[in-house]
Amino acid sequence: MTARDAADEAGAAASQSVSDTTIDQLRDDALSLARSYDAASAFEVFRRARVLRSEAEHQRGLTKVPVQQQDPLIVAGQACALLSTAAFDLGALDDSARLARSAALYGEMARFDPLRAYATGSLAICAYFTGRPSEAVQHARTALAYAGLGDTARRRLLSIEARAHGHLGDRERATRALVASTRQDSGERDALHDDVGGEFAFNEERLLMSNGTTALLVGDGAGAEVTAQRALDLVASRPPARQSVPVRGKAAADLAAAQLLRGDLDAAAATLETVWAVPAEQRVAGLLERTGGLRRALTAPAFRETRVAVTLGEQIEEFGRLSAPRQLGTGSGLLAIEP
Repeated sequence: MTARDAADEAGAAASQSVSDTTIDQLRDDALSLARSYDAASAFEVFRRARVLRSEAEHQRGLTKVPVQQQDPLIVAGQACALLSTAAFDLGALDDSARLARSAALYGEMARFDPLRAYATGSLAICAYFTGRPSEAVQHARTALAYAGLGDTARRRLLSIEARAHGHLGDRERATRALVASTRQDSGERDALHDDVGGEFAFNEERLLMSNGTTALLVGDGAGAEVTAQRALDLVASRPPARQSVPVRGKAAADLAAAQLLRGDLDAAAATLETVWAVPAEQRVAGLLERTGGLRRALTAPAFRETRVAVTLGEQIEEFGRLSAPRQLGTGSGLLAIEP
């Protein structure tokens, strides 16, 4: 009877597990979605990430094998993190923050600190976009304290911290964090930012683009112009399939803003041709925030009466009107986008 009971219990346990192949497929789906983010619309990423999270939770519910619980938890957390990023890009900032907290909770349950760090960094971004830069600094510092982070993760978080200090107008701390973000070269990696990569990565052009924005925030127009141009040059040097349209658009908008700061309206108009080329479905919140700032800059006394400034202002309004957040009605939470 003991042998028979053991066989029955083993059979029952086997029926309460999931195939390793299924787990592998979940991992592959998460990797594919993260790496295809820049080539898809935020709405499409949101749809696919929602399906992935549901499937990961379904598979987690099917298994009673403890060792099989972690992988679906991590995949569900990655899906939540991508949902948060897509919601942010669509301008739904409250939803983005809520989803980032869910992703952080998945990371905590799975004991996977790189996911917690990524999600907490996303909370920092949401905080300074909704007028809470001091809170953003705290989120970034909390994330930096997590264990097991590689250079890529720390670069992203320090860049986010620099932006938060920039929103506070603290040039000294912004510059210190900005410089630190460029000096993460220990060779350390982690299983999310580096091994999965894609949207979880933070490559050199994204770092340059972000740091160019920080330079603008602290009034360093010359530094912003150099950094934004470097970001654009680096994007252009990539094979076509690896060129990030959102990064190119944001860097071009920052370059145009820096050119306006030194009064070169014609150069800004030429640079904005790169922005106009961004497809409507990829005109994300971060880009709209930048073009909104440009719209206000064009009303400065130095430009107010010029035909070029008037035309550019009209183009910016039309550019925003056709964007995904405006068309979907999800951009009501965005700051500094309306002219």
